[in-house]
Amino acid sequence: MESKIVYFEDIGSQNTEITFQAVKERLNDSGIQRIVMASTTGATARLAMDFFKDSGTRLIVIPHQYDFRKDVNPFPWELVKEMRDAGHEVHFGTMLFHTDQLYESNIPTLMANLLRCFCQGVKVCFEIVMMATDAGLLSKGEKIIAIAGTGRGADTALVMQASSSRNMKRLRVNEIICKPLYPLNIDELLSKAPPEK
Repeated sequence: MESKIVYFEDIGSQNTEITFQAVKERLNDSGIQRIVMASTTGATARLAMDFFKDSGTRLIVIPHQYDFRKDVNPFPWELVKEMRDAGHEVHFGTMLFHTDQLYESNIPTLMANLLRCFCQGVKVCFEIVMMATDAGLLSKGEKIIAIAGTGRGADTALVMQASSSRNMKRLRVNEIICKPLYPLNIDELLSKAPPEK
């Protein structure tokens, strides 16, 4: 079997449309009906809702959990309502790889750092698929496409088979659709990224 993988040389929201187009091509080939995606401020979720509106694909959007970095969650409630009215889901759950203070263990951080060796988006894809499955929005073993990004927008997409955090060893990555090359100076690049609108 052969399939195309897109690699991005840079991170940033300029990769979002290319990522969505690569995902749409994979959706057409696979019959997959659901996309799980990360969106902090709602900007990427809104773009996805417009981009995939005629594809029959259902979005499951996972924003940051409440009290993650700010007192007020940056994902707007009016967009939550708009997405749910359109038949999509928005789930605010506990971010599984950011719970070291809660569990008094560094295992979530170790897991996150290991997955970041592939790229930030791969780490987030693992996290959001388990969060969606924990919430009952996905069935274990269900094949979906997960979309995430590095800093702003979307630059990573994986075909995955869902599993809950309780059965993480059953989580599978079937295919890489796209990802950034993820240079060693990623922290410097992130600090220079323009704010998402």
